[in-house]
Amino acid sequence: MADNKKVSAVSFFHSRFTSIISIALVLFLMGLIILMGLLGNKLSVYVKENMSFSIVLKDNVGDLDVKRMQKNLESLPYIKSTEYISKEQAARELEDELGENPENFLGFNPLQASIEVKLHSEYANPDSLKLIENKIKNYTSVSELLYRKDMMELVQHNMKRVGLVLLGLAAILMIISFVLISNTIRLLIYSKRFLIHTMRLVGATAGFIRRPFIWYNVVSGIIAAVLAICMLTAALYYLQAELTGFIQILDIPTLLIVYTAVLLLGILLSVLATIVSVNKYLRMSFDKLYYI
Repeated sequence: MADNKKVSAVSFFHSRFTSIISIALVLFLMGLIILMGLLGNKLSVYVKENMSFSIVLKDNVGDLDVKRMQKNLESLPYIKSTEYISKEQAARELEDELGENPENFLGFNPLQASIEVKLHSEYANPDSLKLIENKIKNYTSVSELLYRKDMMELVQHNMKRVGLVLLGLAAILMIISFVLISNTIRLLIYSKRFLIHTMRLVGATAGFIRRPFIWYNVVSGIIAAVLAICMLTAALYYLQAELTGFIQILDIPTLLIVYTAVLLLGILLSVLATIVSVNKYLRMSFDKLYYI
């Protein structure tokens, strides 16, 4: 008799542990989708504001003219920052890329001084840049403007696609998570189906029968949500270490929203799945209980 109780206890622990891990994995994926959705706009701003274009200067431009031009540019509402790159600095950067200084085999520095300009995100698109280009070209010290129009168009297009993909993934994952959690909880309730029928026979209401199952699975949902939050934190710590600049778009309020959403989803999905699962056995006749 003691052995049977021990086996039953082990089986119960194993089924609950499996249920919690399954729910935690689903909530972890949901948390990632929510996080990507919240960070999508910030990521778009970050990418756009780190895309720069070069104002190539004429050879006869002096340092005072450059400083005056930088000050004028930074006063414009659409320009976020500027950085002056001298001919010597440009040569050093090219040497780092090619492994050889161009002056060594040409006998002179063929590069021109330039100003690297970064725009505010709302202006970092091909249409706005065309207007900005026309205005900047009015400066007498400007030789030409260099920028990757195709890259800007690609970023603009991909950001829209990413938003739609994330929305679709969130909807699909929500359905999958509910079905998975529902099936997991249904397996746990399966062993109690005769108890549910007995409680119905003695006059217990549907709400009274559902209540202990709901509380039991709410606790499981909370434990699973805490595990999912721990996994999310570990994943974010890894991303922070691997991706330079990731920490700049991640803040505490965003994390709190994601963690709260994961916790609420763990409770909500567990409650809904429990109600659906228990209702199935409440509506089932006694004879059918033997054949499921």
